[in-house]
Amino acid sequence: MSDKTVGDLDPRVAVPAYDRSRVTASIVHFGVGGFHRAHQAMYLDALMNDGEALEWGLCGVGALPHDRRIIDTLRAQDGLYTLVVKHPDGHREPRVIGSIVDLLFAPDDPGAVVDRLADERTRIVSTTITEGGYLVNQVTGEFDAQDPSIQGDLAADFAAGDAPTTVFGFITAGLDRRRREGRAPFTVMSCDNLPDNGDVARRMITAFARLKDPELADWMDREVAFPNCMVDRITPVTAPEDIERLAEEFGVRDGWPVVCEPFTQWVLEDSFGRQGRPPFEDAGVQVVDDVVPYELMKLRLLNASHQALCYLGFLSGYRYAHEVCQDPLFRRFLLAYMEREGSPTLPEVPGVDLDAYRHELVERFANPEVRDTLARLCAESSDRIPKWLVPVIRENLRSGGEVELSALVVASWARYAEGRDEQGEPIEVVDRLRDRVMAAAARQGEDPLAFVRDRDLFGDLADDERFAAAYTSALDRLHTVGARATLEAWDAAHRAAEVPGSGAD
Repeated sequence: MSDKTVGDLDPRVAVPAYDRSRVTASIVHFGVGGFHRAHQAMYLDALMNDGEALEWGLCGVGALPHDRRIIDTLRAQDGLYTLVVKHPDGHREPRVIGSIVDLLFAPDDPGAVVDRLADERTRIVSTTITEGGYLVNQVTGEFDAQDPSIQGDLAADFAAGDAPTTVFGFITAGLDRRRREGRAPFTVMSCDNLPDNGDVARRMITAFARLKDPELADWMDREVAFPNCMVDRITPVTAPEDIERLAEEFGVRDGWPVVCEPFTQWVLEDSFGRQGRPPFEDAGVQVVDDVVPYELMKLRLLNASHQALCYLGFLSGYRYAHEVCQDPLFRRFLLAYMEREGSPTLPEVPGVDLDAYRHELVERFANPEVRDTLARLCAESSDRIPKWLVPVIRENLRSGGEVELSALVVASWARYAEGRDEQGEPIEVVDRLRDRVMAAAARQGEDPLAFVRDRDLFGDLADDERFAAAYTSALDRLHTVGARATLEAWDAAHRAAEVPGSGAD
């Protein structure tokens, strides 16, 4: 697939209705993975198809060595790729996205990336660099200046021509050159699943800059906008069969299509710099003054529920999210967590019926066509549980709310991190702190609280008697009777409590 052949595709495949040669890349995006291509790039493509925003095209940047494959694949396709929406009834809706019109691979030519960031055409720099990419200390909330990945950039002299190697370095070098050359700064727009993602990006990137040049950091504090946003669309890893089926069913030969669910949501704070922004609202983006209620709803219900289902589901023998959520036992557990522990910690969410939202989430998770793997949801838990679930636990401990189900979720992570399932088969634990969390899990036989004593991940939760009691009880049950039996016992007790005078059957 390329610009030359896209017009010859099956009529069932939607293709760009605009002249891509007229698109100007004024947004530079770090992290051209599946989520970005199912979300931000899709919204921009929709605007362009409606005759708007041709000046808001994308330049995709791969900053890490493993990004070479995606950059090479997209370059070979002139930046085009297919977004395949998978409906629960099996219907697939393919659409070719054309909003990415330039691609750079930073390790090959870091200077070209800095030049693009400094270029007056660049008005927004957006990021999907994962939750762990912002180098936030989970306990203090401060920038982790000791992280090995940034030591080279901290020592480099960008003004003297040293090349950055990290997103922190590139953004800082680009802003510094713009400041020195008298150009207005670009807006930095984080699109990652973080509470207050724009504020986090501001604090972490500015903290990095301050270590290099306090005057630059002061200028960034005054001049650079970092809007917050909430992004939502389940986008599993593209499987080989997705590529094969797209070719067989629609005749589209795409080296790296993206598959996703029908649902999509983007709530964006209207807080951009002098360089402006696209008319996102015309493509269905909710542009608001305050993103916080929406992002807390998503993080504490959707994202935390993913954690609630993945470890327990995996230990129970499931391998896909839809398998878990088609099981009535797990559905009741997830809805109970969201209703009894997640939702009570939320502020009012304007225009949202939380009960309907909770049930819609379970239906989305149960979509059999998406085939979201539990292995994906179980990965990088040290960057997820502290941001998505630990705040729920803390808020409920403070207010006197329930924590038993959240404690069970944490215990299920601890059990999963032991690296063996209930049949004794090995589990591949994927986590940037893999050795550390697995070592803590291995000590649980001698110290049941060993896993949650890591203050960088859990703070002082191990010292709280109510949480510790719920957690150790859940962990003991997981070890003695297993994940499913643990949930069955909870379910029987829960249903008996809902019907006074009844017995648990």
